[in-house]
Amino acid sequence: MGSEHAFGNSPEKVDRYRDFWNLASVDRPLIGFSFKSWFPLEEFSASAAWQAAHYLTPEMVEPRDFVSDQERLLREGEQIDDDVLRGASPSQAVPWLCGMLGSRLRILPGSILGEEMMLSWDALGDLGLDLENPWYRKYMSFIDTLVESSAGRYPVSHGTLVGPSDMAALLRGHGQVIIDLLEDPAHMAWLLERMGAIFRQVTEAAWARIPPFYGGYYDAQYQLWAPGPIARLQEDATALFSPRLYREYVQPIDQALARHFPSAFMHLHSTSMFLLEHFLAIEELRCFEINYDVSGPPLDAMVPFFQRVQGADRALLIRGTFTTDEAALLMEALQPRGLYVYNMVTSWDEIQALRGVYGLE
Repeated sequence: MGSEHAFGNSPEKVDRYRDFWNLASVDRPLIGFSFKSWFPLEEFSASAAWQAAHYLTPEMVEPRDFVSDQERLLREGEQIDDDVLRGASPSQAVPWLCGMLGSRLRILPGSILGEEMMLSWDALGDLGLDLENPWYRKYMSFIDTLVESSAGRYPVSHGTLVGPSDMAALLRGHGQVIIDLLEDPAHMAWLLERMGAIFRQVTEAAWARIPPFYGGYYDAQYQLWAPGPIARLQEDATALFSPRLYREYVQPIDQALARHFPSAFMHLHSTSMFLLEHFLAIEELRCFEINYDVSGPPLDAMVPFFQRVQGADRALLIRGTFTTDEAALLMEALQPRGLYVYNMVTSWDEIQALRGVYGLE
């Protein structure tokens, strides 16, 4: 183990990423290991201190206070011999878009939640992105700080942003969104379109400030390098939608975003698998990231969904914590082409055991 490159970021790793995106024939999947936790709020001393308060405000976020912890975490790449590049983003614990839309950010044990606003249509008015919003300015300041601190040693990425349906649910309420789609679809179609435009605007503004890394783009949450402009899409709120409601009202928004960002990928949980065929119908989505959630179905129940993604000729990124038996199941059931398994681990012994299963030895 070990690397001569800072943070293990060897330019030779780009080739495996290109193979992943291109669905090239390979001998084994793209494999990454990380000691990162599922709770980014607690990984940084700066954000762990926020838990003494009930709500997070922009003034509490000082980007420079994150840099030393961020680089300490990235140093794992100098000991772990795997396939991935390691980089940084604005705090993944902060629901940035929720703050930009005016939501109060409530601090919970281990996470932060944007509170539903339950706004009337009149209160929404001519909704748009306020470039002077303190959360927008803090988000961009965070990106600028990381770009300066990285000095080209590691890639910098956009933050973790909620998707258009999540934004609409924040503004109107998760239950009310369903009622709106049934009783006032014209208003909801307008709101979802507006949310998609804000998501695109914030993402474009971030990439305008971030230099390419090894000629490509990057998502720090999944340590995913891409050859073209990347966007992490998510529609967690659609877990409450019927297939028809997703297809008619949200799918066109996701398709437009995927068309605009050539390396867009969709983040999914097991709760969204009943909509998988409708996500796959968006041909512009080249990659799907599916969490193997700790509280979700067992892995053998998720494998058929993984196979459906591969059967549709899309790249598949699976993030989770896996036993050696579970890793062996993935290797047996899935094709190595277009497959990236991102392992959340807790010990070096765990890494060593999994390396043998994945064929890294």
